[in-house]
Amino acid sequence: MEIHWLDLTIFIIYILSMLGIGLYFFRKNSSTDEYYVGGRNMKPWHIGLSVVATDVGGGFSIGLGGLGFATGISGSWMLFTGLLGAWMSAVFLIPRIFAILKDKQLATFPGVLGQLFNPSVALAAGIISLIGYLGFTSSQLLAGAKLASATFPGLTSFEALIFMGAVAVIYTVLGGMKAVVYTDTAQWMILFGGLFLIGIPYGYHVLGGWEGISAVLPASHFSLSNISVVQILNWFITIVPVWFIGMTLYQRIFACGNVKSARKAWYIAGVFEWPFMAFLGVVLGLFARAAYEQGLFTVAVSDPEMGLPLFLRNILPAGLMGLMMASYFSAVLSTADSCLMAASGNAVADLIKPFKTLSEKAELKLSQYMTLALGLIAVLLAAGMQNVLELMLLSYAFMVSGLLIPVLGGFIIKEPSPAAALIAMIGGGLITLTLSFSKLPLPYDLDANIFGLTASFVLFILTHLFFRKSIEFKSYK
Repeated sequence: MEIHWLDLTIFIIYILSMLGIGLYFFRKNSSTDEYYVGGRNMKPWHIGLSVVATDVGGGFSIGLGGLGFATGISGSWMLFTGLLGAWMSAVFLIPRIFAILKDKQLATFPGVLGQLFNPSVALAAGIISLIGYLGFTSSQLLAGAKLASATFPGLTSFEALIFMGAVAVIYTVLGGMKAVVYTDTAQWMILFGGLFLIGIPYGYHVLGGWEGISAVLPASHFSLSNISVVQILNWFITIVPVWFIGMTLYQRIFACGNVKSARKAWYIAGVFEWPFMAFLGVVLGLFARAAYEQGLFTVAVSDPEMGLPLFLRNILPAGLMGLMMASYFSAVLSTADSCLMAASGNAVADLIKPFKTLSEKAELKLSQYMTLALGLIAVLLAAGMQNVLELMLLSYAFMVSGLLIPVLGGFIIKEPSPAAALIAMIGGGLITLTLSFSKLPLPYDLDANIFGLTASFVLFILTHLFFRKSIEFKSYK
């Protein structure tokens, strides 16, 4: 099926608009503070929608569609962890971050660990965060490549990957954090509108309403309990902690400028993650499964994550198809840009700046070049991967198992041991990666991250007691 000229025109206008926003802010960025944290005076609604656009981006959008295709609406529990993580961090984390900031102008998450421990801990955290966000950026670009190759006939996955990578990298390199936040806000509105106003009602109509859908799907697809407790636990232990260690989230906390604005932004993000985006994503995946069972696809679906793009391609008329594709590409780009900014911030602020004095102009230029270089690396990594959700969750797990315990320890314990933080980071991260890549069967099908976190906790406590002899807790007023 050839793509209609109207769909192509709509899509090109969307892409040019995103690049235009990047070029606009390229002319306005005058410092790395503007580039990485938007001048620290951005509004809660912009930040909140940017957070949810980043978190529920291409990986979760395509991944949720795949879960809906395979298991039905129970896949929505994945994003319930996003609601919990957002609100828990709003209550516990955000006030403590601003308590240690005071007059300090930090721009990165490892910088916070540097305040809680020492520069060596910040350096180690910067390396872990950089690696994790490179993987996460790659997962988003892979999601975009899958979507584009399924949508545009004749476009190979590799060609789609190069295209998506080029768009995401160019406007992120040019515009920095303000371009990311404002494009994220626009992209979230496009995504939500596309799913809610086009995808759901039109798909429901084409499939014959409730009778047509329920006739071809098992009852389990309409049940919230069609999932194991272990799977929910695995999602919880992997996703909730990211709200405490995510570089993209810390950059937005800094961009808010004060506790009240940051908490409001986080509450907004949480409620839009679940139930809104969660159910929109899995219901469309469920619709794709119904379409497949009704014989509306001309090809077999071996990968559940391809079901949703094929569904949209086969049912939407000219014009609506272009709007819907813009919706899903916006999801991809809204996460890829944020993760790329996070990785660039880690590289410049945490790994280079501590060892090299740079002028403001030179640092800004270096930041842009670093964003470009890391974007190219992310494209190359994505070219060697196949599964979006697997790559995304592995990146999450690597960061969480290495960084969560030191963060919590730093905020809770008086004079926490830097050695404890370093050993916990290395031990937790290595155990999770080793178990993940070994493919060894784990007890009760638990995620490797659970064992990495457990090891990190034990190593942190034992090492801290060795150096400090006792544990005393901080008090916050």
